[in-house]
Amino acid sequence: MTASRIHRLSLTNFRSYRAASLEASADMVALVGPNGAGKTNCIEAISFLSPGRGLRRATLEDVANNEGDGSWAVSATVEGEVGLATLGTGIDAPAAEGASTSRRCRIDREPVGSAAAFGDHLRMVWLTPAMDQLFMGAASERRRFFDRLVLAIDKDHSGRVSALERSLRSRNRLLEDRNSDAHWLDAIERETAELAVAVAATRGQTAMRLAEMLRVRGEASAFPSALIMLDGWMENALVNEPATAVEDRYRQILRDGRPRDAAAGRTLDGPHLTDLQVIYAPKNMPARDASTGEQKALLIGLILAHATLVAEMTGITPLLLLDEVVAHLDPDRRKSLFGELSKLGAQVWMTGADPAAFAEIGTSGEIFDIANGCATRRQPAG
Repeated sequence: MTASRIHRLSLTNFRSYRAASLEASADMVALVGPNGAGKTNCIEAISFLSPGRGLRRATLEDVANNEGDGSWAVSATVEGEVGLATLGTGIDAPAAEGASTSRRCRIDREPVGSAAAFGDHLRMVWLTPAMDQLFMGAASERRRFFDRLVLAIDKDHSGRVSALERSLRSRNRLLEDRNSDAHWLDAIERETAELAVAVAATRGQTAMRLAEMLRVRGEASAFPSALIMLDGWMENALVNEPATAVEDRYRQILRDGRPRDAAAGRTLDGPHLTDLQVIYAPKNMPARDASTGEQKALLIGLILAHATLVAEMTGITPLLLLDEVVAHLDPDRRKSLFGELSKLGAQVWMTGADPAAFAEIGTSGEIFDIANGCATRRQPAG
């Protein structure tokens, strides 16, 4: 089993960091400091070494240091499935005010097409305080959360999701034109159906496997188990029906729904509307009805089960980014979390304001003080 690890991280003009670096050798890395010191900024930088907009879903321009020229860079020496590599990403200073910028990605200083290529070297999953409202929020947030879980298993998933979104936008634009060519609509709907089935199939397979993993580890974990399912007809249909049959059905749905979708200005059926349903297993109730503490523990249990699943399915234990995860855990549950993380064999980056909360990570961990745009390793007590 290979674990995704970061040995050295360097930041240039990223958020509150003008120029900073740190070297980590432990399985558990804790970043501590007062609120606003830049702890979350640091793990957000790591999250940009994967497809997407990072753990805060920020735009490329938003993460540039306010006192810089608009450029920023993140690089890391990582160890993964193919050994050591240097990953780098960032943007150049805009050529003119208001000019668009594009993200650059490199592996061992050689340009690559996108951050999807980083998936050969680094898999990661994260948990942030913003996710505490996951079960109470919109379906789009749960869908995005689940797609991130799928991505840790299938590095091409985000590319397919993005392609589906582009295809749906193209169809919507054609529907706005009352004189659009029916042949063009047929073609775009054929592409949309193919992409929709590919996205739904990967989601469905992941959901079934994750549900089983949650069942297996439920009794052995200090964190509550969950029953999960996808609320999307396509994902569920693909369990028992051939992909070609589901694709044909969706293409017909799109054709029949043209007048309705044109009136609505969007496509009203498909996996882009799928929701993730979660049941708090100990009380057999929807997760949205659980207490705040129960929901937090449930999320942690989901992430732990998923990390185990990724390791089993891919042979790669993902990197975990846990922002303020221990802040509201009692001492016993905090100790249980560190124990389960240790068993995973993953490298885990955590943040918190209180260094005492990480006292039990022991010799398997490192604690860094974050202040004034710098990270300083804290010397072990004694």
